[in-house]
Amino acid sequence: MTDSHSAILLISCPDQKGLVAAVTRFIFEQGGNILHLDQHVDAEASAFFMRVEWDLHGFGLERDAIATAFDLTIARRFNMTWSIAFSDSVPRMALFVSKQSHCLYDILGRVQSGEWKVHIPLIIGNHDTLRPVAESFGIPFHTFKITADNKAEQEAAQIALLRQHNVDLVVLARYMQIVTGQLIGQFHNRIINIHHSFLPAFAGAKPYHAASARGVKLIGATSHYVTEELDAGPIIAQDVLAVNHRDSVADLVRKGQDVEKLVLAQAIWAHLNQRVLVYNNKTVVF
Repeated sequence: MTDSHSAILLISCPDQKGLVAAVTRFIFEQGGNILHLDQHVDAEASAFFMRVEWDLHGFGLERDAIATAFDLTIARRFNMTWSIAFSDSVPRMALFVSKQSHCLYDILGRVQSGEWKVHIPLIIGNHDTLRPVAESFGIPFHTFKITADNKAEQEAAQIALLRQHNVDLVVLARYMQIVTGQLIGQFHNRIINIHHSFLPAFAGAKPYHAASARGVKLIGATSHYVTEELDAGPIIAQDVLAVNHRDSVADLVRKGQDVEKLVLAQAIWAHLNQRVLVYNNKTVVF
């Protein structure tokens, strides 16, 4: 092989002796040079997790043969759940939006600047509000007006569109609709959401107003994979920001949106770089 790209394995399995030795030996015997290796053992669950990345230059197996060889010689032996990815692959990411633009602009800016290696083939909205933003970046925008009567039909159409564009990852960039099991089942652990997470928490349409009325001292955000239990999926990234009595509602909104953008970006980056393993409705993020 002549390229110098890398392969990345994500592994989880019951904890047992010889795991690290077996994986690294597999790479060594094919002439691979390990670039990064991270591991974690959950002692309570007796579970083992690993992320290992190695240089493909001079590796003894062709790309399309690595998965089969690893499965037959290592994965089955240790009862592993695993996946393999390559550093030069370009994932395809769809964005779902409503009316708030702060997360959308942040994501598009990171992609346009080359910070993230990802392709966005389409943006889906339940309002037309952000169509001009998508068009300014040259990305097709599709509007699906959703009501209680047409939700199932519209989600089926969204799924068909995502399949048509071979989408790998869906990001809810402040998409103010509840995603149902119909869509979640098609993209298991591949839909990322962002929402505010105050201490204490405030639900409803105007959380920053409610937070201001209570005089909160911390605001924050949580990004997670979407499950059928609302806002209860495996958490990928979180952060908080101190606020005080001097902050107006407008200040809280501005600061809250800053945290939301950053936390969502951290979660997307971790997913795109094959750094997230999900188990028992929580994550290991290497």
